Amino acid sequence: MTNKLAFIGSGNMATALINGLLADGYPADSITASDQLAEKRENLAGSGIHTTDDNCDAVSGADVVILAVKPQILQVVCQEIEPAIKQSKALVISIAAGITESSLSNWLGKDTAIVRTMPNTPAMLQSGATVLHANVNTSADQKDIAESILRAVGITLWLDTEKQIDAATALSGSGPAYYFLFMEAMSRAGVDMGLTEETAHLLTLQTALGAARMAMESNDLPEVLRKKVTSPGGTTEAAITHLQNQKFEDIISQAMQAARSRAEELSGNRD
Repeated sequence: MTNKLAFIGSGNMATALINGLLADGYPADSITASDQLAEKRENLAGSGIHTTDDNCDAVSGADVVILAVKPQILQVVCQEIEPAIKQSKALVISIAAGITESSLSNWLGKDTAIVRTMPNTPAMLQSGATVLHANVNTSADQKDIAESILRAVGITLWLDTEKQIDAATALSGSGPAYYFLFMEAMSRAGVDMGLTEETAHLLTLQTALGAARMAMESNDLPEVLRKKVTSPGGTTEAAITHLQNQKFEDIISQAMQAARSRAEELSGNRD
């Protein structure tokens, strides 16, 4: 039997999940999405799913509730739908950054099955990476359901502890921006060396895509691939040596530690 899904909030990530599920053949009439903004509801209405501006109406009868609203309003939303969640005993999946399972349990009830997740923005292109952690009330079947929903927008990985979500946030959650900055720097350097902006931009994007595909499709680790394409005494070695002399790896590590520390601060402030 197909589970009835209720999305609370219809922003970019919720829309990506809904579109991914529909592309995988999930029945549109088993999905309901709520949002206060008529424009967002109208954007989804053409897909055949049910839409409403009433969160309680969306949750009523749902087997799975996906919380996809901004973290700062999540407490109010959870307290609004708590009676319906308790009645239906629905699985709750949260994609709200920084909101702990403890907070969600306080707002929704101590017996609620909760899966906290951290998808990243490439999920909007069905190329995301999502980490998940379930609380003790979540059954094996419910974990399978949560994984199948998030897998509609990319790969999924279960974490051993909720605290690891902060590390994953620093890596995959914030990670796309690191690559964008690196591509921005490469493109600008290409222009500084005499290439046109269009040429530098296209070469940067295609190089990034090609490198990612090589890494994804190879059995070798990135370190091995790097060594394979770095000829002794060549141009690549000159660039890599300069980056390593400037402590490039340390800079990346320190940046990710800063992101993790901020994630920990945000999570700690929510309880």
